[in-house]
Amino acid sequence: MLKLYLSPNSICTQKVLITLDEKSLDYEPMVINLFTNEQYDPQYLKLNPKGVVPTLVHDDHVVPESSLICEYLDEVFPEVPLVPADAFQKTRMRMWSKLIDEQIFEATREISFSAHFRTRMRGMSEEQRQTRFNNVGDPERTARYTEIYEMGTDSHYMLESVADYEKAFKKMEADLSDSGGPWLLGTDYSLADINMIPYVGRLEFLNLLDIWLADRPLSCAWWALALERPSTNAAIRAPMADKDWEDMQKYGGELRAAISAIRDGYLAGLVH
Repeated sequence: MLKLYLSPNSICTQKVLITLDEKSLDYEPMVINLFTNEQYDPQYLKLNPKGVVPTLVHDDHVVPESSLICEYLDEVFPEVPLVPADAFQKTRMRMWSKLIDEQIFEATREISFSAHFRTRMRGMSEEQRQTRFNNVGDPERTARYTEIYEMGTDSHYMLESVADYEKAFKKMEADLSDSGGPWLLGTDYSLADINMIPYVGRLEFLNLLDIWLADRPLSCAWWALALERPSTNAAIRAPMADKDWEDMQKYGGELRAAISAIRDGYLAGLVH
């Protein structure tokens, strides 16, 4: 029996949902409301001490961290393999996992926070906001959230986020060219693609994706193919409330000029 603790709008959750859908696996969803801090409930913290989602429970085994969950599911349920058998291809796949976990996750969280959740937090009382910040549980993340809340796109963390996405899409275009596509590792759809899809999707839903992809035809073609897969819609758009969708489009669109200017400044500063 698979039980997944999740938040539908969580990008890390969406990676796992795509994997489950691609493998046609049944599971019991256990929804965690992040905005009301259910992730810090003592019972949930016993499963995931970091207080994040998703968390997979398979029989008596608890597996946290979305990238590890996806690999676990592929190994335990090998039908419809999503991890390459070839050692080098598997390493290339894990390089994408590493890039996403170490850079793109933070970048997406901060762009999303600046565009959407920052607006929601402005509607809170000061006491509610401080409780929210204090419950983050990680001083470094709290500092990032606080600065972005106060400064928005003027925060230096936003420059880091825009630059990280620029580097990721540069790598994507190169990998698609080198592998011959249409997927990141070549002809076979894999966890490399699944890991990246929700993060690209978040930029599209925020009305920001074309800032990076306008001059990257191979990445555009990759995204068009990803959107054709039923698992993409089932995991990302279908569970999203219409109000959340509308808000993301609206508030993300309001950042377009600032994000474009940050990217232009970053590119202008590179040594050619």
